[in-house]
Amino acid sequence: MDPTAVPLNQTNSNLSDSACIKNDWVDGHMYLAAYSLFFIVGFPANCLSLYVAWVLMRKGNNLAVYLVNLSISDLLYTVSLPVWIELALGRPVGDTFCSLVSVVMYNSFYIGSGLLCCISVDRYLAVVYPLYFNWVRQVRTAVAVCAALWCVELSIHIYLLHQKGALQDFSARRLCKEGMPMAQADAHVALTRVVLGFLLPLLIMTFCFHQIVLALRDSTSLLARERRKVSLLLLLLLVTYVVAFGPFQAVMFLRGVLEPGECSMAVKLRDPYMVLVAWTTLNSMLDPIFYCLISQSAKNEMTKVLQRCNRCSSQLKKYHSFKVIDLF
Repeated sequence: MDPTAVPLNQTNSNLSDSACIKNDWVDGHMYLAAYSLFFIVGFPANCLSLYVAWVLMRKGNNLAVYLVNLSISDLLYTVSLPVWIELALGRPVGDTFCSLVSVVMYNSFYIGSGLLCCISVDRYLAVVYPLYFNWVRQVRTAVAVCAALWCVELSIHIYLLHQKGALQDFSARRLCKEGMPMAQADAHVALTRVVLGFLLPLLIMTFCFHQIVLALRDSTSLLARERRKVSLLLLLLLVTYVVAFGPFQAVMFLRGVLEPGECSMAVKLRDPYMVLVAWTTLNSMLDPIFYCLISQSAKNEMTKVLQRCNRCSSQLKKYHSFKVIDLF
């Protein structure tokens, strides 16, 4: 079961109930408009954030290591959007390529959750235990953690594909498409992903943010205004994560519990599912904003990049104006 795209007229091969076949404007209209917008905005924004995070990582900032990986994850997610646009337009996409893009997009989805957990734990240790765990806040430790996270996520995804029987015929099955209604094996995988891919990271982030807020409240080295600013920032990050992914995960849970073998339920849940799949893409556009909020260094570097771009733009305008004068 895949959270990315559901095709038109796709039915479970074991069922022939025509009630499971549903044509919908979401596929050909909403996906086309939403994913086009997300790609136009998200691609340059994440390229900028990747550059800034890379510069900070080269300066020895361990938090930037997580931001580099988060930027890569968001970019992988973003560059897969044109494929979903092609599918929405009804254009052919090869089975192997379709499956590969689905895996890339799906892994990016959960890698992002894992990296947000890493950032939460890093900030938790830095604020609550500033005199301890210095080795955890080193660049090489962050690199090792990110490498382990990618390996674990890929391993889990490969295992789940194996459990579904999709790994054996990877090139023959279009993993970017799924059947209606959901098969029982897919339902088990969906519930596992809701628990491990959303609820567990949410619990970790909630715990870390709560402990950070308590530590800041008892701190005498920070002004009350600064404590409120940090607390509001942490609340914003947590709320944004819940808003971006919570509704989708809730529908996934309902599908896993109610849909297997039930065509009528599959049809009822399909439209909310399709809309909320596109809704999760907002996260890839919001992450670059978080970089500025989480780190003042990231904000400063982004400001420098934008200033250089403005200077280059001004110079190009002057150059073209001189050319026009020369013509006369």
